[in-house]
Amino acid sequence: MRKVKVNAYQVGLVFKNDVYQRVVTEGNYWFWKREKVQLFDITKPFIAPVELDILLQDEALAAMLDIIEVKDNEIALQYENGLLKAVLTAGRYAYWKSVINRSYIVADISKPVIPDTIDRALLSKAPLSGWVRNSEVQSFEKALLFVDGKFVQQLEPGTYYWWKNSISIQVGKVDTRQQQLEINGQEILTRDKAALRINAWAQYKVVDIEQALLYNKEYDKQLYVAFQLAMREYIAGYAFDELLDKKESIAPFVMEKVKEQAAQLGVQVSDFGIRDIILPGDVKDIMSQVLVAEKKAQANSIMRREETASTRSLLNTAKLMEDNAMLWKLKEMEYVEKIADKISNISVSGNGMLVDQLKQLFVRDK
Repeated sequence: MRKVKVNAYQVGLVFKNDVYQRVVTEGNYWFWKREKVQLFDITKPFIAPVELDILLQDEALAAMLDIIEVKDNEIALQYENGLLKAVLTAGRYAYWKSVINRSYIVADISKPVIPDTIDRALLSKAPLSGWVRNSEVQSFEKALLFVDGKFVQQLEPGTYYWWKNSISIQVGKVDTRQQQLEINGQEILTRDKAALRINAWAQYKVVDIEQALLYNKEYDKQLYVAFQLAMREYIAGYAFDELLDKKESIAPFVMEKVKEQAAQLGVQVSDFGIRDIILPGDVKDIMSQVLVAEKKAQANSIMRREETASTRSLLNTAKLMEDNAMLWKLKEMEYVEKIADKISNISVSGNGMLVDQLKQLFVRDK
């Protein structure tokens, strides 16, 4: 015989000739030579040394165990003293009933919806995060939920969780803020075959997410094409010179033309404008020549007007001087003054007649 001591928090299983006999708890025991005792720590999971069903036939042992069975389409959340400890997959598990308070939540993962009995705070943390997929919808977004390709519902801003399984989950998101659409490098012919390159812009926002995603593919590209066609329709209807005169009316025409199509896309257009109208090189040279010719003609016209006004002023002055001798003298003195400003020294040679003649300029005729 031999003595075996079973300590606190231990359980012993007695086998005789490898056949299970009974369970023993804390204490000192004597066993025959053909009897063997296998000790187990009751704070740890029970790993059965033989077929578990055989051991469970012992009611005393069965009463000491918690048996958890998890099906193929399930997982079990194991809590120890209120804290999530492990996630159990398909299989049968045995745990000793001990000072550790264990509880379990069994979840069906064959469906994507996660029950409210599971704390959301645990879904993004180990060990549960590996079994969960999630999608976040920002406050400026709206989203559509598709399950196995079928539209289910519209999602408001928030974080959403689903079980990972064979079921396809897709979330289509749309930014509901105002967005900018650049329409650059549009090569368009006018009615008189002048090739122009137009750079434009538009501002829009999505107002009907279901219309935008369910009934339209790539709504933004369709909106781009709608603006393209509206611009081409307007510009092709005018000759180049007419278009330059009416370029301010392009934006209202395009806005009105695109408005109905945008509504069918679930989009609301708020503004549109032309940034640049770029002329081809030969047309640009011709326009430069025309501009230079126009400016020269304006300059010549101004010069002619000034010359005519100057001549008319001289004629009026001459008429006044003809009738007024004093005015004539004043004009002579004005010219003498101008001459004197240009000359620093005057040397006079000859007889006194020259000085007398100069004096006569300042003597009033009698």
